[in-house]
Formats: sequence, C-alpha cells, structure tokens
Amino acid sequence: MQKLKLENKVAVITGAGSGMGRSMAYLYAKEGAKVIAADLNLEGVESLLEEVREFPGDITPFKVDVSKRDEVESMLNAAVDTYGALNILINNAGIMDGMMPVGETTDDLWEKVLNINLSGVMFACRQAVNMMTDEGGGCIINTASVGGLNGCRAGAAYTASKFAVVGLTRNIGYMYATKGIRCNAICPGGIETNIGIGLRAPSQMGLEVAGKGMTLSPRMGSAEEVASVAVFLGSDESSFVNGTTITVDGGWTAF
Repeated sequence: MQKLKLENKVAVITGAGSGMGRSMAYLYAKEGAKVIAADLNLEGVESLLEEVREFPGDITPFKVDVSKRDEVESMLNAAVDTYGALNILINNAGIMDGMMPVGETTDDLWEKVLNINLSGVMFACRQAVNMMTDEGGGCIINTASVGGLNGCRAGAAYTASKFAVVGLTRNIGYMYATKGIRCNAICPGGIETNIGIGLRAPSQMGLEVAGKGMTLSPRMGSAEEVASVAVFLGSDESSFVNGTTITVDGGWTAF
C-alpha cells in the first residue's frame, strides 16, 4: 500500500472554497492531512465534506476574511484547537484587479487588492512562524503568480501584490531556515478557476496590452495540477526546497 504523503499533517488552506484552494484541500485530505479549509465563501468549503468523507484525512470548514488580522489569527488558532498543531500553512486566497494599469487604479482598488493578496499573507505568515518555531518547524506555501514574475500578466495592483508575495516568501524562507521552517511560493500561469470574476468592468487598455502575452501560453492549466505541486511542497519529499518559487504554467514564462 502506497504511503500517504501528508499523513497526520495539520494544514490551514485559505481560498479553499473554490478553484486551486478547493483542489488543494481535496488532495491534502486524500493524502491524509487534517485540514482547516478556510474561505469567505463557507458554502464552497462545506460542499467538499461529502467528497472527502471516505478519505484518510479530514476537513473542517472555517469562514475567514483574510484582510482582517483578527480573523486570520482565529483561523490559525483553530488548527491547534481542532487538531492540536499547525504543520502547514497555504496562503492561497486572492483576487484580481480588472487588469487596471496604474493610471486607472483607484485608491479603493489598490487597498482592496493589497489587503487581501499581501497583508492577509503577511498576517498569516507572521503568526504561523511563531507557532511553528515553538513546535520545532513547519511549512508555508504562498500562492503567488506568473504575474509576480512578469510586468504584464495583470493590472498594477495585482502585479505589485504578487511581486511582494514572492519577496516575502524568499525572506521568510531564508530568515527561518534554521528554525526548521520552509517557505515557498507557487506561481501559476493561466489556470481554469473562478478568479476571473475579478475582471468585472475590466480596463480595456489592460486587456489589450496583457492579452498580447496571453496568446503565448501553450494551454490553460487545471486547479488539480497546481494542487499537486502544493502536495509536493507540503510533504517531506521537498525537505530541501526552501525560499524559492515553483512556476506552474506549462512553459509560458519559458518564452
């Protein structure tokens, strides 16, 4: 019988109500993890429960707004209260910005995107490293984007937020390596998820300019393909992978 990759690991996954986060929660439970599956859309998480009922792992739904520090802290505390530990944190929740170039970016849009995509990640990482240090180690996985590696895959706010997540990931990985904590980022390319909802009333200029690069992508990826990488990064198989980014884009950025 094949050994489970995440047996008895306790994980917190944000954005678990749909898309990549939902696939991550599903595969983590399949590989034996105990998961706090967090999302503002609690119904999306709860719909997972029947699907994973026969899996060796477990899922506990948790409603959270990652832009609110107190809710993020409660989410991480729930892992200890429910399962007795925190071994893995996956900061996956995020929103798009309508492809708005900087000249069209409003203060409200900037603050909303940065609060969710960056501040929420920092809140969770800050608490997690202290909890993991006390426990002798752990693993953090941040969902960044190819938009955090290139200048024209999204609008100004989203691009800035994801570049910052990549930098934060590298800093945490190096700073806490001797504490037994690994921190890596996944940079997905074009993935078939519902994050496109963030493109309501998009910038026509942004769509036109960024769209030129979209034509270079070999194909769209699936949420499951990204989730499989998250399983690898959360497992002992990636024990020497730290402070880096793994691009999951079918070769798009190789051009």
